[in-house]
Amino acid sequence: MKALVLAGGTGSRLRPFTHTGAKQLLPIANKPVLFYALESLAAAGIREVGVVVGEYGREIRELTGDGDAFGLRIEYLRQNRPLGLAHAVRVARDFLGDDDFLLYLGDNYLQQGVTDFVRRTVADPAAARLLLTPVADPSAFGVAEIDAEGNVLRLEEKPDSPRSALALIGVYAFSPAVHEAVRAITPSARGELELTHAVQWMIEHGLRVRADTTTRPWRDTGSVDDLLEVNHHVLDGVEGLVEGKVDAHSTLVGRVRVAEGAIVRGSRVVGPVVIGAGAVVSNSSVGPYTSIGEDCRVEDSAIEHSVLLRGAQVEGVSRIESSLIGRSAVVRPAPRLPRAHQLVIGDYSKVYLTS
Repeated sequence: MKALVLAGGTGSRLRPFTHTGAKQLLPIANKPVLFYALESLAAAGIREVGVVVGEYGREIRELTGDGDAFGLRIEYLRQNRPLGLAHAVRVARDFLGDDDFLLYLGDNYLQQGVTDFVRRTVADPAAARLLLTPVADPSAFGVAEIDAEGNVLRLEEKPDSPRSALALIGVYAFSPAVHEAVRAITPSARGELELTHAVQWMIEHGLRVRADTTTRPWRDTGSVDDLLEVNHHVLDGVEGLVEGKVDAHSTLVGRVRVAEGAIVRGSRVVGPVVIGAGAVVSNSSVGPYTSIGEDCRVEDSAIEHSVLLRGAQVEGVSRIESSLIGRSAVVRPAPRLPRAHQLVIGDYSKVYLTS
């Protein structure tokens, strides 16, 4: 079995971060979201992986490499425009050949991995197999209606009146029969080739489509709130390890991971927290549930439940909570006088001012 990982898309809900990089490379506990997907594929015994990339394909390729670090063989497949998940399957047709394959959305985090899903796919072959989870608001997702035996009867994309609470969560298994389906469908009202339409085509043409249901933690990390929540969840499983330098005037409480080359001085760090290589935390209070990326600087500040990307600087700020701070961004207090705010803000940014 091969795997197809989708790492294109515009990431509109994560602007402005996705104006300068791929959403799949945003970090969870200082590791790109995409890496969790690749690691889970390797753990399931899959070796050949096609990664569909778009505008930031070069950045993804440079960071991910040929897959050897994950025990994989990766081939990169260019999707010039994000025209839908089924279109990505079309783009990958030559790579996939006539093999069965697993499709995984590269910005999804699935705690349990895909090992059991792959095992069931092999043991009980079908034209397609979908992974579902119950959600509070199914109208925001692709929704599946299934029978008592786990056969999928119908799929709908973001329905106004959902027939069930079971949402598609971005992991699918397909036989080669899917290629006929993606050739047969036409673009939806939003101009995309919808994978849900392709699977519905398979159902209507008498092909067997199965469903697995999970209640284990899952998140589409397509928004800041979701990314922070996944970071919180992953940090709950982090073990403490100090490889960098922590001076005698600092206190580490709970599970704190300090990477080699990082420095903590005169600070209190309450885990779970990860501090990346080259980062400096000085005279500050950090945590819990905070990820500080490589080469960051946190000085004379307090921060918790936040993610700092590589090279971010926070200096002299009394308290930051539930924040995502971009690469090489700088956060400092404004001068007290004059009583005005001076801002340099990128497109689609959100800034909350207290006065």
